[in-house]
Amino acid sequence: MRWGGLTARVFVGAMADFASWRLALGLIGGFGIIAGLLAWRFLPAARHFRRQRLNARSLLGALAGQSHDPGLRWLFAFGFLTMGSSTALYNYLGFRLVAPPYSLSQTATSAVFLLYLVGIASSTWMGQLADRVGRRKVLWICIVATLVGVAVMLARPLPLVIAGLAIVTTGFFGAHSVASSWVARRAPRAKAQAASIYLCACYLGQSVMGSLGGFAWSHGGWPSETALLAATMLAALAISLRLSSLPAASHERGALTLTAPRPAWASTRNGSCTNRSTIRRVFGGKAHRCR
Repeated sequence: MRWGGLTARVFVGAMADFASWRLALGLIGGFGIIAGLLAWRFLPAARHFRRQRLNARSLLGALAGQSHDPGLRWLFAFGFLTMGSSTALYNYLGFRLVAPPYSLSQTATSAVFLLYLVGIASSTWMGQLADRVGRRKVLWICIVATLVGVAVMLARPLPLVIAGLAIVTTGFFGAHSVASSWVARRAPRAKAQAASIYLCACYLGQSVMGSLGGFAWSHGGWPSETALLAATMLAALAISLRLSSLPAASHERGALTLTAPRPAWASTRNGSCTNRSTIRRVFGGKAHRCR
């Protein structure tokens, strides 16, 4: 998804300079149709899939069941805010860069989307860091980094604007990586459905925040845009801190306490070994007393 967004935005910007934006959008639409046909033709059939009859009542009940867990509710709101803010930032930064004092071309402006490469790398890095120190710690760190980047982008020099955008992108992509994986882990059942609700919240946030970002830009320029981004990120920070204080779901606690089964040769009965021949083979012929 991120690779597609990167290439499409850079391609459209370049085409808008050398041809027209109408031709660029037409080509993007054509590529989308071709990609859909290729997926329909060559993707393998689903495995372990059981077809079920569509039942509106059971579907709505399952959707409502996903909202019973407070952690999932907060994660859905988190996705709404973070992905919406990311869209607003990238959408309206272009207007800032093509205007004075920068006056960049469409090609140069669209090149800022190459910073998606930084975000793709940070998704992997933050995911690995979350595995080591925990999602609860990494999530709010990503949001703090995003707030720092938004503040840096208030500066006028172009190198500082680009540096701030790189910091913001690192935080955004890292937060999305951690939150999306947390949804799948937190959901007790119907994990695919929980992940789809999270993605729906993300795209709904992009629609709403994209519109609000345009209102902020039209009425106050970049300072107004920054205020909107800071407000949403502070709300996301509050959610991440709330998530860090929530207890793990019951099925998560159960997964953490699983232990490996005791090997047969170590089993005991009345304090003595039940399979001394096995123990002799393991310890080189000398029978050791079981403890």
